[in-house]
Amino acid sequence: MTVEDLDASGTTAPTPEEVGAMYDQFGDMLAMTLGSTAVHIGMYAPHDERPSVTTLTALADLAQDRQTEFLVDTIDLAPHEHLLDIGCGTGGPAVRLAERTGARVTGINVSKSQLARCQDRLTARGRAVQGLTERVDFAYGNAMRLDYANAAFDAAWSIDCVPHLSDRPAGLREALRVLRPGGRFLFTEFALRGSPTAEEVAAYTRMWTCPPLTPFATLVDELQQAGFRVESVRDMTSNAALCGELMCVLYEDRRGEIEERFGKEALAHTDPLMAPYRSFCRNHMDYYLLVVRAPEA
Repeated sequence: MTVEDLDASGTTAPTPEEVGAMYDQFGDMLAMTLGSTAVHIGMYAPHDERPSVTTLTALADLAQDRQTEFLVDTIDLAPHEHLLDIGCGTGGPAVRLAERTGARVTGINVSKSQLARCQDRLTARGRAVQGLTERVDFAYGNAMRLDYANAAFDAAWSIDCVPHLSDRPAGLREALRVLRPGGRFLFTEFALRGSPTAEEVAAYTRMWTCPPLTPFATLVDELQQAGFRVESVRDMTSNAALCGELMCVLYEDRRGEIEERFGKEALAHTDPLMAPYRSFCRNHMDYYLLVVRAPEA
């Protein structure tokens, strides 16, 4: 053996025959974890668009940011308009929408801790964007009983909030009520595909505190009954399926952190849900983006 046969760590460099033998033995296993259309690194983050991501958590953040930008483009809000963000989460999309369009945004949420994060996010971003804090406000609000006057808003959106509603028709009627004539409503919703097991359905409903899913046709009927006109529908199921896969992988990867922060009780609640939830996302859950309009006056 010569010095050239050793790599920097002092271990023996493989021969071509050993490399070939590794792929002969483990190539199919690599395809199961790396991808099977080629044997190289995939482009998870588009090149040259923004700083590269190197962890699955950062990839998830990047995916959420991409989705937000896509939704901002889709709603096409004008600077003079006022939008209601129904179920505004931690405020990122609302703040970004107002920043990019110059419009007014009001966000509502039933989570008090998330509302506090909304305000913190707005305050922090407001230091860099002049006038932003005057154009965005957040408040506690129930999507099924909105505390706003008729025709108070030019537009509305609801990103992954409608699935939580115990009375979806009531939520749709309320969204219509607060929109001006011809106002548009962008929202996302999950729909049932196939016949999941009771365990799979329970995993989804417990994971997200949601009622069971219904077929997409049921949603279309409810929109028509509420009085909306469907303008566009986009099937985004592939992203929902990938999100479910990534959630389950990150849960296992960060299990120690989760236990340290939330305790063994959180693990005891969530552990039994992960496998059936992953199966439900993969095999029985569709995901749609809809843009609908209120009737013209």
